[in-house]
Amino acid sequence: MKPNTIHIQDVTLRDGNQALKRPWTIDEKIEVFDLLVDLNVDGIEVGFPSSNEAEFQTCQVLSKRAPKGKPIAALSRANEKEIAVTWEAIQNADKPRMHIVYPVSDFSIKHVLKISEKEVLQKIKSSVSFARSIVGPNVEIQFSGEHFGDAIENFAFTKYAFETAIEAGANIINLPNTVERYRPMIFVNMVKEIKDYIGDKAILSIHTHNDLGMATATSVESVYVGANQIEVALNGLGERAGNTNLYETAIALHQNGESLNLNFQRIYPTAKRISELTGIPIGEKTPIIGEDIFSHRSGIHQDGVTKTLHQTKGAYRTFSPEFVGRRDKETISFTNQSGHKAIEFLLNQKGIKVSREEIHHLFSLAKSISSKENNREITEAELVALSQSILSYQ
Repeated sequence: MKPNTIHIQDVTLRDGNQALKRPWTIDEKIEVFDLLVDLNVDGIEVGFPSSNEAEFQTCQVLSKRAPKGKPIAALSRANEKEIAVTWEAIQNADKPRMHIVYPVSDFSIKHVLKISEKEVLQKIKSSVSFARSIVGPNVEIQFSGEHFGDAIENFAFTKYAFETAIEAGANIINLPNTVERYRPMIFVNMVKEIKDYIGDKAILSIHTHNDLGMATATSVESVYVGANQIEVALNGLGERAGNTNLYETAIALHQNGESLNLNFQRIYPTAKRISELTGIPIGEKTPIIGEDIFSHRSGIHQDGVTKTLHQTKGAYRTFSPEFVGRRDKETISFTNQSGHKAIEFLLNQKGIKVSREEIHHLFSLAKSISSKENNREITEAELVALSQSILSYQ
């Protein structure tokens, strides 16, 4: 059921920006937009135009800046006035996309909207119909059923809500895991059921949040039950724990043989710049972009790394640093968890050849120093100095 084409729709400028402690200025948004264009994401959501005048103006600027053929979306609630404002903001894009959101879960309908299901359907129908009337027949309209992932209790109604949106003119149905509450396969099975229900009447899109740390897995698996589009954010930005991370999602799909339009070599420089623009540091163990993810300290791992260092597939490496635009490389360090191979490798890197017996001696000496000094790392320079002292002594 996997679709032939997988579209990466970025929501950093809307969902990511709205969650920042200091939302970006127009100049910063232009820079982020250009980074997204360089990454060659398939589509970009530029903001929420009806939220304030600055946001409206920014969406206008970015829409006019958009490359030919690039879908440019903006979000609106199911309100005719807001829909009209949103259309005014993005209509000058070469390929504008109207995005309307409205809750569909039983909990939200009862406790947030406090209206009947019949009224929800009427709201969906009237808002999407109005949008279609002002954008014309050829512009894409995306309808998001907010809190879809929490719609287990009223799933039959939810399916009908999406059918209503399609009949009113929506040609993209977006399924948000607005708050991640359940394990991935519960959501994925819900996606499959919607795909089976709507068939090819509309493009199926996924938008997941990372409250339990499973947004990437949920989004990737949704592709394999029929999702055509995945909504992502740079550096995993977004409300609370963030949105699906663009880098993790793209690499996961690539590693599983999927073809994406993304410029993978722009991932790392983009991530670094986004960190600077937000003031949010990148954790050293963050997948794809963390500073420490190509480091090896365990003796068993170091042995495998040295034997597969220059192969496309590494014993303990998913992808090469240069594939995502990194300039670093796999590194081996010596701690009291390391093995003989680490010493041999590090010395060979410096052009120093030592015998097995000398390596064993150096290994014991370095381990002893590390253990006596609070298990600290023994640097390459220290290993070189130790080897030279042994050779000199001999």
